Amino acid sequence: MKPWETLESAQVPGVGDVVLARRGDEFVLRVRGQTLMSSRMHGSEEALAEVGCADLVSRGTGRVLVGGLGFGYTTRAVLDRVGPGGRVTVAELLPVVVAWNKGPWLSPLAGAPLEDARVTVVEGDVGALMAKSPTAFDVILLDVDNGPTALTRPGNQGLYGPNGLARAAQALRSGGTLGVWSAGPSPEFERRLEKAGFTVQVLQPHAHGNKGPRHTLFIAKRRR
Repeated sequence: MKPWETLESAQVPGVGDVVLARRGDEFVLRVRGQTLMSSRMHGSEEALAEVGCADLVSRGTGRVLVGGLGFGYTTRAVLDRVGPGGRVTVAELLPVVVAWNKGPWLSPLAGAPLEDARVTVVEGDVGALMAKSPTAFDVILLDVDNGPTALTRPGNQGLYGPNGLARAAQALRSGGTLGVWSAGPSPEFERRLEKAGFTVQVLQPHAHGNKGPRHTLFIAKRRR
């Protein structure tokens, strides 16, 4: 088996060592030695966009906030669904991830979604962006860290706590959708969503097509 090749690395204040590595045609992003994402497992990210944006498909318009850029698969899947009148804001905390997605290694993976004129990238915390964007979005999709169940950065917990969910509800228009990607199920998080004013559906798609591990999607509708 081929060894992993480090393509890029950076020391990010408050986060630590962030590494982009490749083996064959697979790319991975590691934070402090822990694999955060792989280019071979993005089926559940695409499912997040498909289900989360289902109400927007027939309209051909809508404003979507994507929290967490990753390798761009979620953003690409959103763009494929919202139509020419849609607008997508991507909030990414790590500038190096944005830079690598614009570079030669990652840009081709999801068809260069950041080059689409409908996309605006905000380098910063998605929670802070939601806090200053009341009723701005029809859909918010959060794919930050490993979701509410397996955080690599404890500071991300606030995004999935009561205050974070209140900010999400505030940033959504009436009847809007909050979609949350998670590495695993969490009945506690479901209850937290319901207390925050959402009606919740839980899905468990495969990470890669119809095979591989299953991830968990929380699809939460803001009650009117």
